[in-house]
Amino acid sequence: MSADTVARGGIAAGPEGADDPVRPMRAFGLRVARVAQLTPHFRRITLTGEDLDLFGSGPGGETLDLRIKVLIPSPGHDLPELHAVRGSLQDDWYQNWRTLDESVRGAMRTYTVRDLRRAVPASSGFAGRAAELDIDFVLHPGGGSGPAGQWAGGATVGDSLTVIGPCARWGDCLGIEFAPGSAGRVLLVGDETAVPAIAAILESLPAHVSGHAVLEVPTAADFLDIAFPADVEVRWHARNGAGHGELMDADVRNVILPAACLRGEEPEEVDIDGALLWETPEATPGHGLYAWLAGEAAAIRGLRRYLVRDVGMDRNAVAFMGYWRMGQVLAA
Repeated sequence: MSADTVARGGIAAGPEGADDPVRPMRAFGLRVARVAQLTPHFRRITLTGEDLDLFGSGPGGETLDLRIKVLIPSPGHDLPELHAVRGSLQDDWYQNWRTLDESVRGAMRTYTVRDLRRAVPASSGFAGRAAELDIDFVLHPGGGSGPAGQWAGGATVGDSLTVIGPCARWGDCLGIEFAPGSAGRVLLVGDETAVPAIAAILESLPAHVSGHAVLEVPTAADFLDIAFPADVEVRWHARNGAGHGELMDADVRNVILPAACLRGEEPEEVDIDGALLWETPEATPGHGLYAWLAGEAAAIRGLRRYLVRDVGMDRNAVAFMGYWRMGQVLAA
């Protein structure tokens, strides 16, 4: 699945679904139900809404690394209504949205779902529970947060947010990249932007899967407790001012050693300043180790090169995603 095949929405007249009630993606008008400051740099926003039960997920209800779009309101303005959700930024809705005045249209950013809890109907002696969606935002207390981080830092119960994500009526859930196939070992690597996805993946792994999760975050206070059934060692690293990606790169080289007498192919060079670093193949039978890498593009590119060239891994067993690029702002 390409990086462009992700939760998108549309701007159109008339009620959503009037001309095509079943689409792969849907715009969800949600409101903040709870806010929790998990660590100095992680803030969880729990959202709810009347149609959240239409939010899609994996076959077993898991969200894994499901990518969504969030539309952040501009200060003092309501969000534009999104309709005609389809599945591509090439659709007219997106171009129409971009023509709106920047001060009123809001900002669009990509996030991953941390958790999705379906509604529980009321029964005798039990009040029931509305469906809820958790998104963990990365904050920068010292400044430097973008529109999404700034919104999350000031979000309060009742605030509105539009989430563009998969529709359960469609069947296939667009936006999930994690595809280990029958691999019995996994290597999960990421910086703070990938921690929510890796946590959700870990919680979904079957007990027989083993491996390592290498996570790099700003400080030791950002280490999170993650409960999961698999035999995976979670290795946290606090940057504390070190170069971004340095610690997780060094640790991957400790836990996955280069081949003694095998050298893999040289991966093609990707201009991460001009092109998207993104390849998410589905592991084929016979791959014992499946690697999933996400975070800052330069760091991920280096790790991918090490695994494919020096370790000799089949590139079809390595999924890698440049979630962001140092010094650049990704608008959508």
